[in-house]
Amino acid sequence: MTQPGQEHEQSAATGASVNTQGAVDLSSLAGGSAAPAASSAPSAAAHGQPSQASPSAQGGADSWVLAVQPPQLQEVIQLSAQVPVVLVIHDGGEASQQMRGTLGEAVDAQQGRVLMAELDAAVHPEIAQQSQGQLPVATAFLGGRPVGEFDAQISADQLRQLVEQMVQLATQNGMTQRMPAQSRRAVDGAEGHQEPEIPPLHQKAHEALEAGDYEGAIAAYDEALRENPGDSDAQIGRAQVQLMSRTRGVDLETVRTAAAEAPDDVEAQIAVADVDVLGGHVEDAFTRLVGFIRTHHGEDRERARAHLVELYSIVGDTDPRVNKSRQQLARALF
Repeated sequence: MTQPGQEHEQSAATGASVNTQGAVDLSSLAGGSAAPAASSAPSAAAHGQPSQASPSAQGGADSWVLAVQPPQLQEVIQLSAQVPVVLVIHDGGEASQQMRGTLGEAVDAQQGRVLMAELDAAVHPEIAQQSQGQLPVATAFLGGRPVGEFDAQISADQLRQLVEQMVQLATQNGMTQRMPAQSRRAVDGAEGHQEPEIPPLHQKAHEALEAGDYEGAIAAYDEALRENPGDSDAQIGRAQVQLMSRTRGVDLETVRTAAAEAPDDVEAQIAVADVDVLGGHVEDAFTRLVGFIRTHHGEDRERARAHLVELYSIVGDTDPRVNKSRQQLARALF
């Protein structure tokens, strides 16, 4: 199965239109190669023109640009299992402002098909040092892997092409989900037009997640569901945070070995399915659990079925891999 990052790397090797000369490899900033997760955004940060504005600012338009801190870099990479992510490390210089503005507009034009995360190196000297003073720099992530690094040498037109290419590659690999808006962007004439802001309990969940408090985020979503049991966004957000919590600190080799040694252990199979979703191997996760359901009965079968349905909601009901797996599940059950 071709992974998103592999396909993009092949495209780059055969003459992609985006110039990467002078780019800085930022993958180490997030702790090396990491497995992605389908998760809620780490925070709902605001995006201005191109400087940041307060998330509570009234008016403006939906934006898919969010501000992050170094501890959240892992979560940013994990988000790229759902949609492409561009991470921009910047300072207060004019070149940074131009890159942030151009990328922000291009990202917002995609209406949730891609996210942009901003990290201010001016307040994090260790980040500025690691980037060797070459700011701004942007790293594109797809399927949990860095697929391109770009600096100020890239033109505005090429930045826009980069965003379009990332969305095209994601679509080719079955990543068709749209993320909800992460912030508000000020626009001319917005004073007389105010759109609904993120629900307070959803905002509370995002803030808890930003602080690394998974339990607090789940509790906020639980409260939202008590108020409105039909809140599908809260249901999906809760499932996403639970996945992040379950897989925090998990060693991939250990869980795979355990599953291989105990093929009848439903929890061992579920653990591998979780890390497969984290790693972007969605079809592998679905196939594993459908296979278990086909050959087992009783409580273990129901446990695997319920978990598989939860993973469907995390990946997204409109994803073609979910539709295909649902058909396979129906045949396994009946």
